[in-house]
Amino acid sequence: MKRKTVSSIFLFIILVSISLGTQEEIIRDALGTPYSPTSPPQRIVSLAPNITEILFALDLGEKIVGVTRYCDYPDEALAKEKIGGMIDPNLEKIKSLNPDLVIGFRGNPLQTLERLKRLNTTVFVLEMGRNFESVFAIIETVGKVTKMENKANILINSMKEKYLKLQFALQSVIHKPKVFLSLYGRGLWTCGKDSFLHDLLIKAKGENIAGRVSRRYVNYNREQLIHDNPEIVVILVKSKKEFTRAREWLRRNSHLRSLRAVQENRIYFLDENLATRPGPRLIEALVQLACLLHPEKFKEIL
Repeated sequence: MKRKTVSSIFLFIILVSISLGTQEEIIRDALGTPYSPTSPPQRIVSLAPNITEILFALDLGEKIVGVTRYCDYPDEALAKEKIGGMIDPNLEKIKSLNPDLVIGFRGNPLQTLERLKRLNTTVFVLEMGRNFESVFAIIETVGKVTKMENKANILINSMKEKYLKLQFALQSVIHKPKVFLSLYGRGLWTCGKDSFLHDLLIKAKGENIAGRVSRRYVNYNREQLIHDNPEIVVILVKSKKEFTRAREWLRRNSHLRSLRAVQENRIYFLDENLATRPGPRLIEALVQLACLLHPEKFKEIL
């Protein structure tokens, strides 16, 4: 009798283990909503350019049925159905595409995300991220919700390898130049310490002159900029043509042309899309920024 009881308990433990092993992992999104993918999504709508770039990097391009009008990379994204912008998506258009997964982020209006859910649409919301490392978590999460974990891990490891090479190249840097990161077209807007752009500057071994401001973005005071006198100005724009226009404005401005960066012609271009999208190409933005600040460190290593 005792032997039968032990056997029954052993059998019960095995059955419970099998049952637990076959349970799907429940993932919670940035809003705390549970999501349990039972099968890979076949029709995906992206609500942000960085999400679109991640999906393509995970070889999910054929499953993307809708993107925002700002999703312009890779080139294949331009051919996808447009669902509007990041803050004004067309909900009827999204519904008509019959997606089995819509991936958004905290930058999308909360009201819009909630309305999509009320339309019986499966929505998964990602965090925006506050530092460079957060992009790894974003990619990992997208890999989980799309059942592409292996591809996501390969991509993350590739980015980490480049990051380690960057750290090695910069390990002997002593002087960290004072930098003003200009978000061109918006006055003297720049990034405060709560922005991942600030984190990029720190990791590139630069000093963000607006780093003491406890906000993501700030319209910098002109007098304060003159007082801080940055050694380098990095202008984030989408094209070299816009960069040339912004650089000439600095050179002609009677108040700002006295800046050390202007006097020494240390005004540099950084692709806005590359640097402001927390996705696979963010490592490229970090490397380019480091090369601008410390060109002498990258002759042979990278």
